Amino acid sequence: MASVKLGLHTVRIGNIFCIGRNYAAHAAELGNPVEDEPLVFLKPTSALLDESEPIRLPDYSSDVHHECELVVLIGKGGGDIAPEQALSHVAGYGIGLDLTARDVQGEAKRKGQPWTKAKGFRGAACVSALVPAARVADPQQLRFDLRVNGQLRQNGDAGLMLFTVARQISHLSRLYGLSDGDLIFTGTPEGVARIVSGDELALSLHGQVSAHWKVA
Repeated sequence: MASVKLGLHTVRIGNIFCIGRNYAAHAAELGNPVEDEPLVFLKPTSALLDESEPIRLPDYSSDVHHECELVVLIGKGGGDIAPEQALSHVAGYGIGLDLTARDVQGEAKRKGQPWTKAKGFRGAACVSALVPAARVADPQQLRFDLRVNGQLRQNGDAGLMLFTVARQISHLSRLYGLSDGDLIFTGTPEGVARIVSGDELALSLHGQVSAHWKVA
């Protein structure tokens, strides 16, 4: 069963929604345009990985990148959720990695094919334990970072999101509907880079949670 820890509880996960190009500097570093609305893609629940297991890189890629992100757990689903009501639907917040086989993604983009092979492999959705939403007054005030082998790689400020957490929730609910237990990976800031076997990744959602993974 695909699940995450929320405080002392285990929550079963439904859909995994991911938002791409949500920080202007990250879009620029990959040569991508800024979108007019949230760019949405999905990961299968089989991609979930907690800290009990190492990251295992897919054998069909030689260029897997880390993408550190604020992760949101939906506690109360719905459709057509108004932005001003959206945060009341959140059960918890955490920190995670949207791992991307960049070489595979690039080839798929050139061929006009979906990104699933690049984004949905086993272990491609790393998620920390989550903290209850009541502990976070405003998610746009959150900061987070990723260190690889002790060196700072990504430093994120949720206030720089192009589409706020509330806007993402509203958008997803309107287009697809949200269910209890859905996860949202809210986008990554600049600084994405390749990871290799033996790397140690340390993630921190400042003042809230931290997480660690080793690449097998």
